[in-house]
Amino acid sequence: MAERVLTVEGMSCGHCKMAVSGALKELDGVSSVDVNLETGKVDVAYDEAKVGFDQMKDAIEDQGYDVVE
Repeated sequence: MAERVLTVEGMSCGHCKMAVSGALKELDGVSSVDVNLETGKVDVAYDEAKVGFDQMKDAIEDQGYDVVE
């Protein structure tokens, strides 16, 4: 199991948190997501064999937020 911290811009409320968290949890291989609105950081635990950074980035950007690498 791998862990990665993503920096996400544009999140400001509970709805943002739920949208980002929900989008990531729908990906096969993502086991946990912790969104911190104050810092804009999203901690993701995932199986590298099933999902990668690009898929996570696309899922977040599909919700209307920007991922800063």
